Amino acid sequence: MVNIHDFDAFCFDLDGTIYVGDQLLPGVKETIDHLREANKKILFITNSPTLTRADCQKRLIRMGIAADLEEVLTATFLSALYFQENHPQASIFVVGEKALEEELSHIGLHATKDPMKATHVLVGMDRDFTYEKLNLAMNAVRNGASLVLTNPDPACPVPGGYISDTMAIARAIEAASGRPIDHVVGKPSPFYAKKVLERLQLPADRCLIIGDRLETDIMLGKADNFRTCLVLTGSSCKEDVGRVKIFPDYIVENLEIFFSKRRRRRSISI
Repeated sequence: MVNIHDFDAFCFDLDGTIYVGDQLLPGVKETIDHLREANKKILFITNSPTLTRADCQKRLIRMGIAADLEEVLTATFLSALYFQENHPQASIFVVGEKALEEELSHIGLHATKDPMKATHVLVGMDRDFTYEKLNLAMNAVRNGASLVLTNPDPACPVPGGYISDTMAIARAIEAASGRPIDHVVGKPSPFYAKKVLERLQLPADRCLIIGDRLETDIMLGKADNFRTCLVLTGSSCKEDVGRVKIFPDYIVENLEIFFSKRRRRRSISI
């Protein structure tokens, strides 16, 4: 079972793990408080492409979860870091929301509204996505721009169900342009894992990744030697484990039973 002494750092996904919409999930505050009392390092690691780091921090604090800005990693922030480190002179056509543009601007990267001047098309979830945006992004890629995604999620859990996420939009651009996706920044990419380890300054096997999605959260751990815990409060269910053949080290129903002696017997260790 999950033993607090086995790890020096705990990395929590947000949507579907810490909260759904504006609802804090069971046991979250108690779990985070327990880890703080034990002087464990904590990171909040999200693939959300619609929030800046500051947005996430404010949201957590509003829900009663203390969080420093440096404890938050988002797909928007890491997308900006990816370009800063690998393509600092890029001219980026953004398909996404205000948070993505803000993170790029904060680092001093150049975004263009002219698809014919773009060296890269950066795609995130865009709740105002239109046929016009599809055509502009398609023409940029057809003109030679590389297609980069903030995250690979096809859908995002919300109260009452799901909404379409980044991959749904990116697949439309890919199909229309006839060009494959060139790079994905978010979990489970090696770039994301590298930034987690840089922030924590710990060996991977001393860090536990906790999340609700097998294909992103758990795969992040499996690909980079972190241990992992699947929480059944979001996208993936217990039956998905055998179906997709991605096996977390631990499975718990929710964070209410993460460290509970009574519920430890009900948790599943694989």
